[in-house]
Amino acid sequence: MIEEIRIRDLGVIADATLSLGAGFSVVTGETGAGKTMVLSALNLLMGARSDAGAVRLGAKNASAEAVLRVDLQGAAAQRALEAGGELETDDDGVAGLILARTVNSDGRSRAYVGGRSAPAGVLAEVGEKLVVVHGQSDQLRLRSAAAQREALDKFGGPELAAALAAYQGTYRRWREVSASLEALRSAERDRLREAESLQSALEEIDAVDPQPNEDEALKAEAMKLGNVEELRIAAAAAHQALVSGEFPESGDATTLVDAAKRQLEAVGAHDAELGSLAERLAEVGYILADISTELAGYAASLDPEGPGRLAEVEARRAELNILIRKYAPSISEVLDWAATSRDRLDEISGDSDRIEGLQQEASALESKLVADAEVLGRLRLAAAEDLSGRVSSELSALAMPDALLIIDVTSGGTPGPLGADEVSFSLQPHAGAAPRPLGKGASGGELSRVMLAIEVVLAAVDPVPTFVFDEVDAGVGGKAAVEIGRRLAMLAQHVQVVVVTHLPQVAAFASHHIRVTKSRAADGGFTASDVEVLPESERVRELARMLAGQEESASAQAHAEELLLDAARTAVR
Repeated sequence: MIEEIRIRDLGVIADATLSLGAGFSVVTGETGAGKTMVLSALNLLMGARSDAGAVRLGAKNASAEAVLRVDLQGAAAQRALEAGGELETDDDGVAGLILARTVNSDGRSRAYVGGRSAPAGVLAEVGEKLVVVHGQSDQLRLRSAAAQREALDKFGGPELAAALAAYQGTYRRWREVSASLEALRSAERDRLREAESLQSALEEIDAVDPQPNEDEALKAEAMKLGNVEELRIAAAAAHQALVSGEFPESGDATTLVDAAKRQLEAVGAHDAELGSLAERLAEVGYILADISTELAGYAASLDPEGPGRLAEVEARRAELNILIRKYAPSISEVLDWAATSRDRLDEISGDSDRIEGLQQEASALESKLVADAEVLGRLRLAAAEDLSGRVSSELSALAMPDALLIIDVTSGGTPGPLGADEVSFSLQPHAGAAPRPLGKGASGGELSRVMLAIEVVLAAVDPVPTFVFDEVDAGVGGKAAVEIGRRLAMLAQHVQVVVVTHLPQVAAFASHHIRVTKSRAADGGFTASDVEVLPESERVRELARMLAGQEESASAQAHAEELLLDAARTAVR
């Protein structure tokens, strides 16, 4: 709700602060005193178009600022935070939010949300979730078909909400299945081409039948076969150096190591260190013997199949290189690609079965969607009849005895996210008149009363934190004015209500009374207005002025006191 509004140099108001409380606040004052500037300030704070003509004559700019209490988890607070605004949070989940707007004398304006500069559009997005203004030139909260459908659904209660949730669940799944089915169908040719390409590639790989790391093994073998003579000579020379005895002066390596070992073993009993070295030389002898044996075997294994083996290896490498050029940098990666491609081919081959399964599911979902939509439509029709009757009864008490709110629910349309129904609100102002959409064919006062009637009925199920009404009492008086005041008080049991009025019968029902007064400077300068919250003792004088134009009149004051007493007694009925 709005805690405080500050206005500076807006119209005839030079500087004013309005402290608003919960419940019903009324704004009164003489004609021309500047009551509408309160609404102008609210409209600016709700993101309305700025007007240079609203800037007080002689001032550089006008400003409006509001301090609001908002639900920290609510949509308005979250949008303000997204815009970079700051909120003062409490432990009870309620936060303080400041909205501000300045308008320069050239018409340019700046908006602020939570202390941060923001586009006026963001101010409007935050404001529309917090305040609804009903006046002759203001937008209707329920002007759009979407807003009317939403209000009707909320009025329908838990049963309609459950039916809507069931329908939406079916609708979401139907959309998912339909999208999957469409994707499979639209890509069918591409998938067939992909399947043919994969099948051809896998057949080529299978024909070659590569083995893991075969390319590396063949590369090493080809290198060996290409240098077989050099390898044989080197192996033979090494073998001879170890065991052949072709070194007559010193003997081969094996003989020399054995001789050294025996020398040390002969004296090893006298010194443990030399004994240990003899053991290590014995190990060297074993190693030399093993190497000698392997060298002999290696030389014998070179080119066992003759020169033809190298040609076979190179031919095989050529086959593998074709696969490597086409599919992957190595044979191991070619095999990985083949495994992945087989899975993909199996997936593509199973698309026909998936299409058939999705078709069956889509058909079942379509039938369920139609059934869910019919249930939803019947509940909406029942809710529309109930809501129409209640609002029409309210209109009768608001000096519009022949007016009817007509709510049409047209079923059987194309299923959408919210059903297959079209919902529209229209007003029949009197018997025999053609119903017209809300906002057309009604005066400002009538429109405000229509919206008051709707808001009173919807208040418990579709509340906005603050409602502002202007001209709601235009063209009425007497008993009708009392009924308007009483219904405003009823609405204020659920939300904060601010009303600009000239009728004392309406003002008497308020829990907070704000008076706007004007004065002219002593030097004959600009007219200025002041805004003040009246204490209870001053309310009688203000109501007396509104009744008879004579706030000092004893009879007028007595009548004012009677109005206050009657309002207090009847407001709770």
